[in-house]
Amino acid sequence: MGLVNILLFLLASTSTVSVRTESRSTNATFPLPAFCPKHCGSISFEYPLGIGDRCFRPGFNLTCKNNSTSSPKLFLGDGTIEVTRIDMNQRLDVVGCSAMASLVDLTTNKTISTCFSLCAAGYPSQYSESVLNGSRTNVKATLAWYMNDHLSCEEAKNTDTYACISQNSHCHTLSLGTAYLNNSIGYLCRCSASYQGNPYVPSGCHGKSFTPAPANDCVTKCGNIDVLFPFGLEKGCYKDNSFALTCNTTSNPPTLLFEDEFTVTNMSLEQTILSWVIEMQTCEDAKKNMTTFACGHAHSSCFDTTITNDDGKFVGYRCKCSEGYQGNPYVPNGCTDINECSYPKEYICYGNCTNTDGGHTCTCPAGTSGDPRLAPCIPINKTHTLLLGVTIGVSNGLGLLLLCSSLLILRRKWKKRKQKKIREKYFHQNHGLLLQQLISASEDISERTKIFSLEEMEKATNNFDETRVVGRGGHGTVYKGILSDQRVVAIKKSKNVKQSEIDQFINEVAVLSQINHRNIVKLFGCCLETEVPLLIYEFISNGTLLDHLHIPDGNSILSWDDRLRIAVEAAGALAYLHSAASISIFHRDVKSSNVLLDDHLIAKISDFGSSRLIPLDQTHLLTAVQGTFGYLDPEYYQTSQLTEKSDVYSFGVILLELLTGKKPIFSTECEDRLNLSMHFLQTVRENRRFDLIDDLVMKEATEEELIDMIGLVEMCLRLKGAKRPTMKEVEYKLQNLRRIRLKKPGHCLVSGDEETEHPPRDSPYAFSVVVDQANQGASRNYTLEKEFMWSHHYPR
Repeated sequence: MGLVNILLFLLASTSTVSVRTESRSTNATFPLPAFCPKHCGSISFEYPLGIGDRCFRPGFNLTCKNNSTSSPKLFLGDGTIEVTRIDMNQRLDVVGCSAMASLVDLTTNKTISTCFSLCAAGYPSQYSESVLNGSRTNVKATLAWYMNDHLSCEEAKNTDTYACISQNSHCHTLSLGTAYLNNSIGYLCRCSASYQGNPYVPSGCHGKSFTPAPANDCVTKCGNIDVLFPFGLEKGCYKDNSFALTCNTTSNPPTLLFEDEFTVTNMSLEQTILSWVIEMQTCEDAKKNMTTFACGHAHSSCFDTTITNDDGKFVGYRCKCSEGYQGNPYVPNGCTDINECSYPKEYICYGNCTNTDGGHTCTCPAGTSGDPRLAPCIPINKTHTLLLGVTIGVSNGLGLLLLCSSLLILRRKWKKRKQKKIREKYFHQNHGLLLQQLISASEDISERTKIFSLEEMEKATNNFDETRVVGRGGHGTVYKGILSDQRVVAIKKSKNVKQSEIDQFINEVAVLSQINHRNIVKLFGCCLETEVPLLIYEFISNGTLLDHLHIPDGNSILSWDDRLRIAVEAAGALAYLHSAASISIFHRDVKSSNVLLDDHLIAKISDFGSSRLIPLDQTHLLTAVQGTFGYLDPEYYQTSQLTEKSDVYSFGVILLELLTGKKPIFSTECEDRLNLSMHFLQTVRENRRFDLIDDLVMKEATEEELIDMIGLVEMCLRLKGAKRPTMKEVEYKLQNLRRIRLKKPGHCLVSGDEETEHPPRDSPYAFSVVVDQANQGASRNYTLEKEFMWSHHYPR
């Protein structure tokens, strides 16, 4: 550091005085050499102060001069200013020896005058200097030491010379005063709260040692002042060093001192002038370690308090005796019961007073009545008392019964009125009037879709009883309900819907109410009288495709014919959502658990909680990534751009489940978890395409069918969405596979099995086929040329 900056406060002076003392530079290494002195005569000191090479921080060297006629004396630097006392918390007491002092006006930041102290025969000489009509005499001074190689903690940190190197230490920036809050002059180091020691050396700050209870032979009096634990006069008599006091017995009477400087004239554990706490912890944190908790004794309670020091405001705790007890809460059995009956002025009782542990009772003597805590008891007549008691009891009973009945009736009416207002509020908040207009605009929709009341939903689900829960998912809970017309429905109660999405929700309900497809779960209506709207769908009782494919401890019995038909039906439903509906709908959560199967194993696409409506003039939508791991489109995951090809990828995973019987994320025999899609594409590249096929499928399907299906899956799982087929094209390919299979001997083509439109004439995936258009009521022919194009895009 080179120079030591010292603030000198003269007795009888209010001006700041800056003293600079030159010192030779040396670098200390840790640990410090064993020969480094720690005291000079009766004065002790610690690093950064020190004597001798490698024992002090640059600028903090001291000199100890031995004298044969007197005790050794300690001097700053090379020996011009004598040190009479050192406090490691930034303080030294010195007597002048050739020190230069600059008197500074804190208001104008200008030097007023420069003074010199002179020494003669080893004694400090007196000098006076007239400055601003005031007289200053230098007899003795208190110096403040600090680090000035950097002007603030912010500048010093992360430098090689930063002084606060101990763990659990912190830095404190110093300034000249209130007029210099923005003009820092240096910094010093301190141990953090609940730590003590030397912050300038490695591991110098350590946890405070504490005494849970005072020794039996502790001195508890200094003059006429009682010294109460946690304070004490000797080691073993105070909780820790911060509670140490000194009794100056040379004065008459003896004087009690705090930090050898502040005189204590009175001591109370409750009322204080000097702010103090047991630890810089809240009661809640302190109770976690009952070994060090100071308020752990019987009838002792803890309370938080805030203190302020140079580092700011801190929350700590102190102890007090519980209500009804008095004494010292910091020592075992220090809190004793107060005999309230012995203090009639503080605890007034006009009757019989009985002391209890932590309290007392006050009752009227026999034959009298009243409240003895407020007024003397009054004698009573026994017969009159009996009749009066019976009358009062009966009257009170009838009155109480009438009051309870009235309150119950009023409460029910108030509750019904409040619930009605809440339902109306939610109905308007969820744009119920708008949905009514949208539904009533079409007579066909209004017959199929209804806005149900909350009361109907509660009756249908027995007040949403847990026994009616048939499924829980990421978007909410599904209940089984029975409507008044005996229709069995599935009621979806979503977890939450953002207010900003209510408009889109209403529009979605209006659009879904127009959908009439045999392979999409029918929407019967909704309920808007709850905070989160309820959706009412048809109830599908035979579980999901996931349940039928992945049977615990067993193999699926779904035949290849059923699997192929389910794939065709599901593909048709998704193709309808993408292109045939009045507005495009991207499902966004296509997976086997969202493909329901009825009693005849007819597929039904469900759960539109993640779906997004896309205007016909748009091909994609930027949205937060949402879906199920294993089914999620990699391109959508990377770009957040949702397209119809995202559903195609997810459907490709379902086709892979139908082929392999494995889950999207499955475990091998070595218990390794693999991604089915990635593993499948790897086997195709290695020409092992049949390795993953389910045994039942291998038995029932032909090699040509498997090759076609594997090729279709491979195209659906392409990383780039632009290279994937559309759902319409996937549907046509699956229909063609099933049509060829059904025409083989042993199969019977059921009328109405294939119900879908054919591809547009300009589609490269079109093929020559005439099929029954049961849903659309139309037939179309396609050329042989386009069939060749189909074969080109779907190689066998």
